[in-house]
Parts: sequence; C-alpha cells; structure tokens
Amino acid sequence: MPKPRKVALLIESSNAYARGLLRGIESYVREQRRWRIYLAEQGRGEQPPAWLRDWDGDGVIARIENSAIARALAPLKIPIVDVSAARLLPKLPWFETDDAEFARLAAEHLLERGFTNFAFCGDAQFNWSTWREEHFTRLIRAAGRACHCFQPSRPGKVTGEHIIDEIGRWLTGLPKPLGVFACYDLRGLQVLDACRRLGLVVPDEIAVLGADNDDLLCDLADPPLSSIIPNTRRTGYEAAALLDAMMAGKRRRAGVSLIPPIGIATRQSTEVLAVPDRHVAHAVRQIREGSGKGLRVEELARAAGISRRLLEGRFQKLLGRSPHAEIVRAQLNRVKELLACTDLTLREIADRTGFQHVEYLSVVFKKKIGIPPSQYRSEQQPHRRRQVGLGGSAARPQ
Repeated sequence: MPKPRKVALLIESSNAYARGLLRGIESYVREQRRWRIYLAEQGRGEQPPAWLRDWDGDGVIARIENSAIARALAPLKIPIVDVSAARLLPKLPWFETDDAEFARLAAEHLLERGFTNFAFCGDAQFNWSTWREEHFTRLIRAAGRACHCFQPSRPGKVTGEHIIDEIGRWLTGLPKPLGVFACYDLRGLQVLDACRRLGLVVPDEIAVLGADNDDLLCDLADPPLSSIIPNTRRTGYEAAALLDAMMAGKRRRAGVSLIPPIGIATRQSTEVLAVPDRHVAHAVRQIREGSGKGLRVEELARAAGISRRLLEGRFQKLLGRSPHAEIVRAQLNRVKELLACTDLTLREIADRTGFQHVEYLSVVFKKKIGIPPSQYRSEQQPHRRRQVGLGGSAARPQ
C-alpha cells in the first residue's frame, strides 16, 4: 500500500459554509483512504497554527483569508488549493461559489414575488459580497428597476449594534414594499433586527433573502430567514480531487473553478407575493406550499373563486407567466433540490413532485434545465458520481 499523504486543512469550523467544505473533503478522503489529515480548530481569519512552521506535509487546502496565512503558505513547495475568494495568493488554483448564479437566483426569487423595489445589503470587506452586489444590481436594472445598495459609514469598522442602527437608517428612506438581498446570512439577520427595531413588518413591507443557508442562523431568526443554498460539499470534494491530482504530479495552472448554488431554502422572511390581486396571491401560495405537486390550473381557479381564463389573464398581467408555468417551475425547483441533496431514485422523486411518469419528468427537466436529470445529479454530487463509476452503493436504479 502507498504511504498515506499528509494533508493540512486550514479551514475554520465556526460557520456552516466552511463546515460544508470540510464535509466535501471528508467524502473524498473516505473514498481514497490515502490521506492523513491535519486539522486545527479555528475561526474565520485566525492566525495559522504554530505547527505549520515545521510541518513536513504533502499538500494543503486552505481558506486564505488574511495576510498571515498567506505569508505562512507562500514559501511552501507543496501543492496548495485555495477555497477563499480573498485571492491573497493569486498564483494558486482556487474554488469559489459562483456569485453570478447567487445573484441570479436572488433576483429571480424577489422578482417572482412581484416586488418593484429592490435593495442589496452587503459587506464590502469581502470580495464575494462586492461581486454579488454587482451581478444583482445589473440583473435588477435589466428588469427595468432600480437597486439601492447599502454603504456603511466606515466599511469593515462598523459592527454589532452600530451596524444594525446604520442599516435601520438606510431602510427608513427606501420605498416599500421592498425586496432585500443580503450578501450572507449574518447580514440578513442584521437586516431583520433593524426591521424589528423600526416596526417594519417582514415579509409584507420588507422581504429579506440571505445567502449560504446556515440552518442554525436561519431557523433562529425572527422570522426565519430564506437563504440561497451553496453546494459546499461539491466545492470541498472537487478541491480535494484537484489537490490529489497535483500531489500525484499533475500540473494545474492558477485559475478559478466556480461552483453554482443548489437553490433557495424558502422560509418566512420571503413568503409573500407583493401583488395587489388576492386571487393570484392565493393561487401562488398554494403552488409554493405544495411545490406544484399534483396541482391543476382548474383546481387553483376554483379555490380562488374565479374562472380559469380570468386567473390565467391576471397571472400573465401581474407575473408575466401562466399558472401552469408557475406549477412546473415549482415542481422543477423541488426536483433539482432532491437530485442535488438526496440519493432518491428518479422514480421516487417523480412521485414526490407530482410527475406521474419518470419519462415525462426527464423530458420536461431536459427541456427546461438543458441537461438530463442524471447529468444534473452527477454535476451536483461528484462524490456520488465517483461511487457509481466504481460500482459503489450509491449506484441505485434511476
């Protein structure tokens, strides 16, 4: 047996995003069984561990978030993969979330809810926040709307109660109802705190969407915070696979690998439809609560107390799409989530999302998403793809 490679993981365990990276790396290591892991418990941006100075390892995966970690890693003559957006060692290969896709999901989520006023609440000390702001603002402007962006008085210096007060003053002057995209969940909680202090009703006056889907933070928020779900497990897994290849002698130039998010975990903070038509709002609520499963347009119209023709006309006028399109969209969003996050067979997924036939689900999925369900799953779950290729237990019938 080859000698196990010694790999250091300079990744904090203090937040959900980083823990997701570690889970992805763990999936790869469990398959390979050829790494000896060195992991120091640390928070975001902490100093490098003292043992790194005399460490004789074979490779590193790191969140290079500050100059101290960059200085500690720069002299090492071993393969290193960066999983931070800070880009303090630009010659290294790095993996990062696809911030353009984060912004696209956020814009679609808030536009679909009928909002005409939009805002972005970011944190300029992080590159990914700036990128999300740029993409989100561009998409909102392309939809013919303005986007108001939060600018703290002293970027990176205003924290705690003071930042909540600043966010509150910013929100006070913005038009309502308002859809707010917060750059990450902690910022989303601060927006919710500011709303509560001002007596602003969430989600009716202000809907708030976070990013990174830290379950603990999101569920403890008041009200619970909707959030974009990153595919951190895939990010960690692919970073580990690249490091393994580099340690085996395969060259890799510096460059970025962008990993798209899985979808949105919708919670109470955006459970609203900002349109004046109660019939349309009622129908959309039914669709979302059931993820479109087994619904017919006739049933929606009957429950709303109007004719199908009238419901379809109002849908088209207010939302720019038909009730049937909304049903299919809700179904496919749920299908994508189950493909990315579970090992359910396609038949089981079809049963859970209201598709009577697996074949029809496959046809609709490929038409709307552009690729077959099996390809989407393999892209979202690389650890599962590898197990299937090896004949492992994940090779379940599709």
